[in-house]
Amino acid sequence: MYPTDLVMPMKAELTDKGFEDLTSPAQVEEALKQPGTTLLVINSVCGCAAGAARPGVVYSLTGDKKPDHLTTVFAGFDTEAVAEARKHLAPFPPSSPCVALFKDGELVHMLERHHIEGNPAGAIAANLQAAFDEYC
Repeated sequence: MYPTDLVMPMKAELTDKGFEDLTSPAQVEEALKQPGTTLLVINSVCGCAAGAARPGVVYSLTGDKKPDHLTTVFAGFDTEAVAEARKHLAPFPPSSPCVALFKDGELVHMLERHHIEGNPAGAIAANLQAAFDEYC
């Protein structure tokens, strides 16, 4: 488990932008069954989370269409919440960071770590904005 002093600034990059920090399995379950669209970010301490995932996700929200709900869990910190979130990401294997879009509780779009790693934040944002255009 990562130390709180390390994790909290990385969480704040999303929570300061309106993301709900889900720290328990019950919060994850409740968030993902909400009507409408829900964006879930499994945040991470890795370099691709800092360099592409978090900035790309934040930038994706500057478009005309956005998800109704913004949520996040932190891998290696909120372990039970992350385990619950990953149950809803099947058939995709666990990866962090990753970004998932749900519509009325159904997974409709997924960005796995291998889609994030090595790509610039702008490419992540463009991918998500295309999903928002389709589903939001």
